[in-house]
Amino acid sequence: MIDRSHGLPVVQQAKVLGIGRGSVYYRPRPVSAEALAIMRRMDELHLEFPFAGSRMLRDLLRAERIEIGRQHVATLMKRMGIEAIYRRPNTSKPAPGHKIYPYLLRKLLVTRPNQVWAMDITYIPMARGFVYLAAVVDWFSRRVLSYRLSITMEGCFLHRGAARGPWHATARRISSTPIKAASSPARPSPAC
Repeated sequence: MIDRSHGLPVVQQAKVLGIGRGSVYYRPRPVSAEALAIMRRMDELHLEFPFAGSRMLRDLLRAERIEIGRQHVATLMKRMGIEAIYRRPNTSKPAPGHKIYPYLLRKLLVTRPNQVWAMDITYIPMARGFVYLAAVVDWFSRRVLSYRLSITMEGCFLHRGAARGPWHATARRISSTPIKAASSPARPSPAC
């Protein structure tokens, strides 16, 4: 974009392109080895204490004899893309227009295996990103009947997790509460 060998001065080139003159001369500094070591330790602490914000991470690092301030911790957290996981306000209020499904198992007494199954989705933090786990569990025996791992939350992943195994054709369906991921497509992809 900026040609330093051109006859037009760099200031004029920046003005024509509509960018600030300071950004033309800015050269990012490499991250020091000390900062990388702190960031690596912060990542480990974040996996152990995902609810820890910049103040708590600062205190945990200081307990390990790493002298660091809260603002520096917050800057490194922003650079790493991590933030504390905590309950946000009004999270239990349903969005307007979303259908509320009835709870069909309220007065049902679970007395035998294969009477009620539940499906749940969770994520497992890995070194780089997350792996999603969907599992079908029998309520009476608490056995995992089926599970599926995936790196994405697609409708196919959930469908395959629920329908895997020889037992799926003989089960009696009681609960019809759908499980739909926030990022799943509205209709399944043709690969399902």
